[in-house]
Amino acid sequence: MKRTIAIVCGGDTSEFEVSLRSAQGIYSFIDKERYTLYIVEMRGTDWHVQLPDGTKTPVDRNDFSFRLDGAKVVFDFAYITIHGTPGEDGCLQGYFDMLHIPYSCCGVLAAALTYDKFACNQYLKAFGVRIADSLLLRQGQSVSDEDVIGKIGLPCFIKPSLGGSSFGVTKVNVKEQIQPAIAKAFAEAKEVLVEAFMDGMEITCGCYKTKEKSVVFPITEVVSHNEYFDYKAKYNGESDEITPARIPDELHDRVQKLTSAIYDILGASGIIRVDYIITEGEKINLLEVNTTPGMTATSFIPQQERAANPAIPSAWYVLEQTNIDDLVIWQDASGAVYQAIPGRAPEKISTTMAAYIAPKDE
Repeated sequence: MKRTIAIVCGGDTSEFEVSLRSAQGIYSFIDKERYTLYIVEMRGTDWHVQLPDGTKTPVDRNDFSFRLDGAKVVFDFAYITIHGTPGEDGCLQGYFDMLHIPYSCCGVLAAALTYDKFACNQYLKAFGVRIADSLLLRQGQSVSDEDVIGKIGLPCFIKPSLGGSSFGVTKVNVKEQIQPAIAKAFAEAKEVLVEAFMDGMEITCGCYKTKEKSVVFPITEVVSHNEYFDYKAKYNGESDEITPARIPDELHDRVQKLTSAIYDILGASGIIRVDYIITEGEKINLLEVNTTPGMTATSFIPQQERAANPAIPSAWYVLEQTNIDDLVIWQDASGAVYQAIPGRAPEKISTTMAAYIAPKDE
């Protein structure tokens, strides 16, 4: 019997549309021959399921179920891909914990901690992770231009401490930009971070762990066509994303080891992505930790998975991550199924999905 999976998207922040795009990407990646998939869209108290005929039906929040043709449908698993509240800050995780519904990402504590950039960076700093100098402002608090310049310096970044996708972020180059940038950030969140500028190469690295193995993906170098890696660079193609990053092997190894260590320090689960700036002297500086990374076809994690398997054509997508020798199952546009191990050519194992999942003769 196929298990029923909810791909949970939407949310209550400016990242709503980004989340919907991630949900569509995840829907395309998961094997529909093995699982029954529904996209569950949330905004405020409006929770509904997108049905195959294009209509929508409400979710019963008492037990996270819905009704289809008069029958009650319950979910066996929730794949959370909300970027922002309530899916990235621990709220939904607590809800699913109480309902005993397993889910895809970090638990309440790790999600809440990593969603607050200032709190997460200060926490990891205690473990020896390098971070930028910063100031935190909560709603109702203010800071003078002189204090920002004296304590942080210019240029600097002013951004919401909660949230992502570069909404509300300003690179401040002159004194006159400080107060408008603070107001812009407060329009997105109740906490604002004033962070020192770090001049260097921006990179990002994904990681996931299971009981059987630890996987740290190849590193991606990010080269923005704009002044920094803003929304347009992230989602409108105004950047070059190079995987693997053009860095020395020794530095590559250090970044991967640090990413794995951060995963463990936070008690993370599922897939995370850690963003860094490499400054002069090959110093690794943490930018932020993302426990619900984007999962569109062009997002960093899918790019890094392909880089780990360079023989895989760009049009193929992942069907299954196995726990044996880093073996990954792929499918091409015609429906044929292949298995591949990094460093080896893919091997065709089935002409169709149906043949791949069919019971094998003893």
